Amino acid sequence: MSEFLEPFERMLEDVALPAAVRAIEQGGSFDAMWSAFADSGFLDALVPEDRGGAGLSLAAVQPLWMALGRHAVPLPVGETMIARALLADAPDGPVALAVAGADSVVVPHGLTAHHLLVERGDALHLAEAKGEPTGVPASLAARIACGPLAASVAPAPAGGLRALAATLRAALIAGAAERLTTMTAAYANERIQFGKPIGRQQALQQQMAVMAEEMVAARIASQLGCAGTFPPLLAAAATAKSVASRAAARVAATAHAVHGAIGISEEHDLQLFTRRLHEWRLADGSETYWNRLLGAARLADPGRSVDYVREAL
Repeated sequence: MSEFLEPFERMLEDVALPAAVRAIEQGGSFDAMWSAFADSGFLDALVPEDRGGAGLSLAAVQPLWMALGRHAVPLPVGETMIARALLADAPDGPVALAVAGADSVVVPHGLTAHHLLVERGDALHLAEAKGEPTGVPASLAARIACGPLAASVAPAPAGGLRALAATLRAALIAGAAERLTTMTAAYANERIQFGKPIGRQQALQQQMAVMAEEMVAARIASQLGCAGTFPPLLAAAATAKSVASRAAARVAATAHAVHGAIGISEEHDLQLFTRRLHEWRLADGSETYWNRLLGAARLADPGRSVDYVREAL
């Protein structure tokens, strides 16, 4: 696994520094950062070998997606990996993902995408990613109209595009939660109050222990969601997104509780990650959406719960 993760991490440490992320959020060019990903070859990680890609499994790509979350990458890198795997003739440039269930949709990374891969019915369509900001400060999500679409470019994947996107979001959440847990533990050991680090306070230690549990739960759920085939089983994707979305809110809340007012300042890196946690939590269905789906699937199965988990996941 480190064969792919280590060079990917090195690239992220070079091109996705917090200052570069902030510059893009403020409307700066993302061409240089995108070129680094395009030249690296990682965008074709999921493309089968017979089509010129690396032919990696979801399990092998999952750590790369987590790394994107750990570095708050402001571009649709994981989405483009998925699009290139699904399309025999994928476009150049960053591609965002959307399921057209209404006149318009809010698309994560919509402002830094050139193209939009849209699922409508049982087909996939390509459209230009022309949208409007959502109004959330510094967010790169866009509200994009889903009117008439061009001819389909591929059939929808088994389980739907939403399940694939949810699996990606779960991995991004797991990566950002890991980064936040590390940042929060370091701050608690450095911040002195009443003559000792605040990390020695029992109440705060309890909060951070729960935070670490949620972080690990998100990581395990993400690994489960990516453990099978591409596309993932619908139940596995639902489990991954449900657990990760729930963890996102708790991890973000604890991180801000420990950091206090400094954590919401524009100059501090904390808000780069907590903003994304909340956005990814809602993207492609929150935990409520996926819990309902899982509950309906379980009730439709006549077997025991333990057998359902073993077979469905």
